[in-house]
Amino acid sequence: MIAGPVAMAKAEMRRDRLTLITQSAQHTFEIEIADTPGQKARGLMFRTALPETHGMLFPYGDPQEITMWMRNTYIPLDMVFLTAEGIVHRIEARTQPMSDRVIASQGPVTAVLELAGGVAERIGLKPGDRAVHEIFKPR
Repeated sequence: MIAGPVAMAKAEMRRDRLTLITQSAQHTFEIEIADTPGQKARGLMFRTALPETHGMLFPYGDPQEITMWMRNTYIPLDMVFLTAEGIVHRIEARTQPMSDRVIASQGPVTAVLELAGGVAERIGLKPGDRAVHEIFKPR
């Protein structure tokens, strides 16, 4: 069977783990890392499910205003905007599938973590909590 472009984009992404540290616990996620412009453009589009212990990390390098949208994304997501130190700056919870509405970081960040919709609330994730991964440089 020949893999289509969606399957190929998914297969080519680097995989790793990321830990979110909340006030009450540590939560580890299996993540895909969208490193290239093409991977960032595709993101989680066309996926019909995302396990609660999985996510996708979009690293952007220098701190900047980052905007996302939900075009061609079939499932609700929690978008977690992260600073260079891995601090949660803002969470856009349960985004609306298939929406063209622009979702902004509302401040300079270096990465976005997408989780299944509702996961951030379930684990008690809040602004000021921390993500641990090699791309973040704690102070």
